[in-house]
Amino acid sequence: MLVTQQPVFRKFWHAVMPLTELASGPRPFRLLGEDIVLFIDASGQPAALRDRCCHRTAKLSKGWCVDSEGQACGTGAIQCGYHGWTYDRSGQVIRIPQYEPGRTISPDYKTTAYRCTARYGYAWVALEEPIADIPAIPEFDDPGYRTIFQFYEEWQTSPMRALENSFDNSHFSFVHRATFGVAASPKPSRYELVENESGFYAETVIEATNPVKFHAISGVTDPITTRHMRNAYFLPFSRRLDIEYPSGVRHIIINCFTPIDDGRMQLCQWLFRNDTEADCSAQMLIDFDEAVTREDKDILESTDPDALVDTRRRGVEYSMESDRPGMLIRKHLMQLLARHGEAEVHRGMSAVIPVAKAA
Repeated sequence: MLVTQQPVFRKFWHAVMPLTELASGPRPFRLLGEDIVLFIDASGQPAALRDRCCHRTAKLSKGWCVDSEGQACGTGAIQCGYHGWTYDRSGQVIRIPQYEPGRTISPDYKTTAYRCTARYGYAWVALEEPIADIPAIPEFDDPGYRTIFQFYEEWQTSPMRALENSFDNSHFSFVHRATFGVAASPKPSRYELVENESGFYAETVIEATNPVKFHAISGVTDPITTRHMRNAYFLPFSRRLDIEYPSGVRHIIINCFTPIDDGRMQLCQWLFRNDTEADCSAQMLIDFDEAVTREDKDILESTDPDALVDTRRRGVEYSMESDRPGMLIRKHLMQLLARHGEAEVHRGMSAVIPVAKAA
């Protein structure tokens, strides 16, 4: 599936950038193939515009923020670095330095503005009117949990590949044999799956190696421990993994696999823990999850990002019983496309033929 060719994905909120990245001024991002610029406006809220000035098409991300007097500052309106045309969060040009004071600026002078909001320490963007809310993360405001912002990085793969991998128990003994995978137990545990409107919930228990240097992460000292995994998928490209160890320690990972274009995605990862810094340092948690994540990244970047979604296309990819969560992801994505009159668009298609819109 080529995500940039599926218009429905423009109608979802996507985690685009940590708010801390915008503290020093405008930043560029590519979302679903669209070049956008993000900045913090005068009210302290993130804003997103098409990354083109309507004057001579320079990238607005080459500019800076200015206050009401036109002076450079960290937050405010965004000023083009080419000729100084200045835009508010609605994309309207509000100042042209070459004009004499009081001269009217044409309302046609504007660039596209996108919906942008702050949530969970990130700027989220929807390219069109969203049809679903941002998935809830109750631990973010729960004093019983600490929040650790772990990863914000580009991967050369697609959200579909990252999603199916995150529910795939059959790769642990191979991809993660150097971290938590149990090499002697290649047969995966079975998920209990419950579907819902936004995706599905998947629960299982797995074995995991527990080296001495990471005992503080699990809270137990057994060489092999268990992980009670409560996993959830949210349309289109998010997941929640709630790992509970026998010690009662909860290790909750939230991922948004944000589509940059048809071959790249941005990994956004939060971690929530119900212990303290004295129990297990944030740096140890980051180091452990980074080692695991690097293993996934290495193998996923070797796959074809144009992942098959419509399973009626035979002979492209084959599956086994443990791939059931990945097949459910495909089912929900196909249902989403059908509801909006779309068919899967993939590489090599000579024409895109939309399906009839569901009643």
